[in-house]
This record gives sequence, structure tokens and C-alpha cells, in this order.
Amino acid sequence: MVKLEHAIERFLFNSRWLLAPFYIGLVFALVLLLFHFFVEFIHFASGIRNAGEREVILGILGLIDLSFTGNLILIVIFSGYENFVSKINIDVDEHDRPDWMTKVDFGGLKQKLMTSIVAISAVELLKGFMNIEKFDPTRLGWLAGIHVVFLLSLLAVVLSDRLSEPMKHPSELAKKRPKSGSK
Repeated sequence: MVKLEHAIERFLFNSRWLLAPFYIGLVFALVLLLFHFFVEFIHFASGIRNAGEREVILGILGLIDLSFTGNLILIVIFSGYENFVSKINIDVDEHDRPDWMTKVDFGGLKQKLMTSIVAISAVELLKGFMNIEKFDPTRLGWLAGIHVVFLLSLLAVVLSDRLSEPMKHPSELAKKRPKSGSK
């Protein structure tokens, strides 16, 4: 019976590798997003000579929106792979490895995802307000409402993570505080 239990546990443990193709697929999605970014950039750059200030700002906001989406995909790829599949052990200089890669747990991943979604939503809402005369007021209301829902969702995720953290002893908290007079 112990051998059967061990075999089942090994099978379940190794099933985490079924997630690897999802992350590989997201890498290809990132490539497609990069292609779309360059298409949008070329379209934006080709019309810059005749564009007004509003069109320039809207074009830049569109590029920022695509950049935020790329960041979101990268965070999901790295954090998801490291949290659920395997640690990424490659030979790179430590200064080249982003700090957040080894520090983002599932709670941090949720917060980073929600923060990125809120940022993307804010950009969309700002684009709507920048182009308010061409926007349907109902659509603008929906954008604002959805943005508020995303903000409240982020707040709920942060609060639930804070409440689920074990209480730390005051001596542990004092260790984290910088000493007065130190830089």
C-alpha cells in the first residue's frame, strides 16, 4: 500500500510539468505582442508629422498599454514557472537576474497581476477621457466602473494577503527597520 501511495504522489508531483507548455505558449504570445507593438509603433510614427498633441498622447498611451501587457505576460511566465513547475537555474550574472524573480510568491504574483491589470485599465480609461468627444458616455461609464472594480479587487487581494500573513514578533520587525543614522 505504501508503494501505491508513493507512486500516486510521484505521479501528482510530476504532473506540474503539464504547466510548462502553457508558459512556452505565453512566450509565443509575447512574440506576437512584440510584433503588434512594432506594427502600432510604425503606424504611430508614420503619422506623427500631421498628428496633434492629443493624437501623440493617445498613440504613446497605446504603446504603454502594450508594454504593460508584455510586462504582465513576463511576470506570469517567470513567476508561474518558478512557483508551480521548477526553479529557473541558468548561468547568468546575478546583476542580470531581476530581483523580483526569486522573491515573488503566489501572493506577490496575484498582487503584481492585479497591479498590471489596474495599470492597463487606467491607461484605457485615460485614453477614453483624452478622446472624450468621440466616446460614447455609456462606454466611458463602463470603463470607469470596470476600473473601480479592478481597484477594489486589488485592494481585496492586498488586504487578504496582509491578513493571512502570520503575525511577526516585534523583535523581527525591528530587524527589518534601518538603523537611525545609517544610509
